[in-house]
Amino acid sequence: MIDFVGKRYWFYLFSMLVVIPGTISLILPNGIREGIEFGSGTTFGFRFEQPVETEALRSALAELGHPDARIQRTRDGKFLVRTRVLEGGVTAPAIGPAPPSERENLESALEERFGTLVDSDGQPIHRFLEFSSVSASVSSDIVRNAALAVAFASLAILVYITLSFISVEQPVRFGVSAIVALLHDVLLVMGVASIFGRLFDFEIDTLFITAMLTIVGFSVHDSIVVFDRVRENARRAAAAGADVTLAETVNASLNQTLGRSLNTSITVVLTLIALILLGGETVRDFLIIMLIGLISGTYSSIFVASQLLVSWEEGDFAGLLPWRGGRTEEQPA
Repeated sequence: MIDFVGKRYWFYLFSMLVVIPGTISLILPNGIREGIEFGSGTTFGFRFEQPVETEALRSALAELGHPDARIQRTRDGKFLVRTRVLEGGVTAPAIGPAPPSERENLESALEERFGTLVDSDGQPIHRFLEFSSVSASVSSDIVRNAALAVAFASLAILVYITLSFISVEQPVRFGVSAIVALLHDVLLVMGVASIFGRLFDFEIDTLFITAMLTIVGFSVHDSIVVFDRVRENARRAAAAGADVTLAETVNASLNQTLGRSLNTSITVVLTLIALILLGGETVRDFLIIMLIGLISGTYSSIFVASQLLVSWEEGDFAGLLPWRGGRTEEQPA
């Protein structure tokens, strides 16, 4: 039987080493790159008939009044650009033709510099393939709703797990441990997204929130599997009159559920890897975040959530609390 519980401090250390770099990246200025849904702006995609270097396009956009434009290039030569909010069209005046919009001016200027804008089949279309804008008021609503969704989900999970384990001692500890493991996964994924944003211009969007909520559900699901086995083993030990500590119960439960947890996760991991390799560009970032969150969720259910139950019972963290650090055996609890 593997002694997971006896090595819990190493698992805590490993979690800190993995989470801290991303946390530092999050704290630093421009910690995370917001997609258009979370920060107002315009995103447009286009393709030129002739190959164009990214740096040349960046210089051209800066000269056209968009020095802060974010440019991404896909494998098939398509460019995705984000700028401040651009005017996509103007209302026709009562008399005379409508003046060109900012979009039309930009399309014309880019064609003059780099050649014809074409569609996915290489046919001239003289315009952007896609164009969308989000105002500041809409983006603030999305940010607020996303934060509320995560907060509500965490609170509901805490209540649900506490009620589900009401038959065991200290049921709140099960709920809190699951939430801490969940926050571990969320923080890890957010940190990775921050680092990716600095290195690869990765931006969070609504798909990222979808991935985060999915990760939250998976993380808690895997923790509940282990907790449920802990509950069963505790009941059996109590019915048999055996003097078994929580640490022994948790360690036995982890060994019993390890195979199931790994088999389930590996199956999903293989599916996600296949989708990352063969799926489209538009969902690749979403799938990568899902993969990282899935691996983290599996790890945290075994090496964080369950270990926290033992540490709480053993009082491992009492010394970290200023009002508990000085307590001795002679002093009342």
